[in-house]
Amino acid sequence: MDLQFKVEAFTGPLDLLLHLIEKNKVNIYDIPIVMITEQYLDYVAKMGDDDMDTMSEFLVMAATLLRIKAKMLLPKETKEEEEVTDPRAELVERLIEYKKYKYAALELKDMEIDAYKTLYRKQELPKEVVEYMPTVDAAEVISNTDIDLARLNDIFNEVMKRMTDKVDPVRSKFGKIEKEKISVEDKIIDVRARLKGLSGIHFRSLLKAQASKLELVVTFLAILELMKSGFLSVRQSHSFGEIYLDSLEG
Repeated sequence: MDLQFKVEAFTGPLDLLLHLIEKNKVNIYDIPIVMITEQYLDYVAKMGDDDMDTMSEFLVMAATLLRIKAKMLLPKETKEEEEVTDPRAELVERLIEYKKYKYAALELKDMEIDAYKTLYRKQELPKEVVEYMPTVDAAEVISNTDIDLARLNDIFNEVMKRMTDKVDPVRSKFGKIEKEKISVEDKIIDVRARLKGLSGIHFRSLLKAQASKLELVVTFLAILELMKSGFLSVRQSHSFGEIYLDSLEG
């Protein structure tokens, strides 16, 4: 059979084999190895030897095909208990794996082409809008709950005092490396992410977990803002009891 192929049309021997299988419309799991080998060798014979690295890859595959062809033509001598292994099995597995990667690459190429057609408009919000942060009215935040604002404030002050008592009066005068200060906006994002989907968060324990007074204050303000925005709810089982937070996000 006279096949007119261009070498540059195939990226390697597996690409050529896959083309021959699809061209002849044969089952990849039942490759007619004699016919495919003849067509493959016919193509290799027409290749130039300008690129010996590429040529060597095709020749290695040619040798593999000839070995498989010889195994299939030779009479099979197997014992009754031995399972007959198809000589084409390893080649079929390599072809299927190559085919998956090839078509995945084509899908990614199509996505890349489509992405070039997408244009994004630059954000042009006024600076005042971007930097705007509504003030938190603590009384309004808890107006619809049974929690007393004084109780929240008492817990906050208690935790603050404990942090002060833990400070070593001697070591506190030593020089130290200051951590980067965290903003209320950043702490809102952090607390919201950590508590999302959770319920029964111990308010006192959450405050105690903060590393410094500054972070404690910022966390307290962030919790008030999340309560106001409807991301957290606050509850108390009984008067003067412990306060718990519930995330309202699923």
